[in-house]
Amino acid sequence: MGLNVVLYEPEIPANTGNIGRTCVATGTRLHLIEPLGFRLTEKALQRAGMDYWPQLDVTRYLDYQDFLDKNPGARIYMATTKGCRVYTEAAYEPDCYLVFGKESAGIPEEILREHPDAAVRIPMLDDTRSLNLSNAVSIVLYEALRQNHFLQLKQRGELTKYRWNLS
Repeated sequence: MGLNVVLYEPEIPANTGNIGRTCVATGTRLHLIEPLGFRLTEKALQRAGMDYWPQLDVTRYLDYQDFLDKNPGARIYMATTKGCRVYTEAAYEPDCYLVFGKESAGIPEEILREHPDAAVRIPMLDDTRSLNLSNAVSIVLYEALRQNHFLQLKQRGELTKYRWNLS
């Protein structure tokens, strides 16, 4: 049990590598819906994910229907610029699925229409097309983690324990 990040047909290996690294650091499972715009052996993916990739809990699916069939009853939230609700307004369950679309086109409208209440958006200026995929994943994932009291993540030392010598 834990949070899940789902990438619908990701196209850029460095984004997926960065997202994989974030998933390892947060104990989040990664789900990749094919087709992928790259091979999982590409150097850009390996550089971005560095040595974290072998530790990643990752599952691949043939298509979106395969994902739904293998995750029945999944509580899904879809990050999209078309969402009416801001991502901070959703109440994320500790085992929910955060779905993000491909870099060039996002989540297809037919899928969004199937899940109208699941759409959430990150506020941006009107003339901004979208954020980088790995940044968007981090923003929404960390909100879900915050709402769930950071689940089982280690808490580092408090800032107040440090003395600042500014002289």
